[in-house]
Amino acid sequence: MHYVGLVSKEGRHYLVEFPDAPGCQTFAESKAKLAAMAEDALLGWLEAHLVTGEVPPLVHKKRLSKRKNTIVVPVPPLLAVKIELRRARLARRITQAELARRMGVSQSVVTDLENPDHNSTLDSLSRAATALHAELDVRIETL
Repeated sequence: MHYVGLVSKEGRHYLVEFPDAPGCQTFAESKAKLAAMAEDALLGWLEAHLVTGEVPPLVHKKRLSKRKNTIVVPVPPLLAVKIELRRARLARRITQAELARRMGVSQSVVTDLENPDHNSTLDSLSRAATALHAELDVRIETL
């Protein structure tokens, strides 16, 4: 999972904003600092959505990354899985309590699975996916 940011120059600073993350934007003094600032802003925005019980909007498969003046920010795998878990649960209209019941665990375990600050295991995430009639797909891709 990745988000594409649109880069523009605002006076002496560079602005990056993410169309698929409404309201997520940041400034940097130079292009060299822009990537780190963009990553920090986006990850904070995504984590804030999960913490408040929301689900971040879907990433549109637009070809923005082919445009000039864009920056691509990858989402760390664990955070991406937590976002997809929340999406899958809500798409099936299942509460955390119901998912916990299906998994045979307490609701706090499911809360932790969706918490960006909790270090969930692949095994527990896979069990949640199975309980949602979904599959957790893990792969390593060379760049």
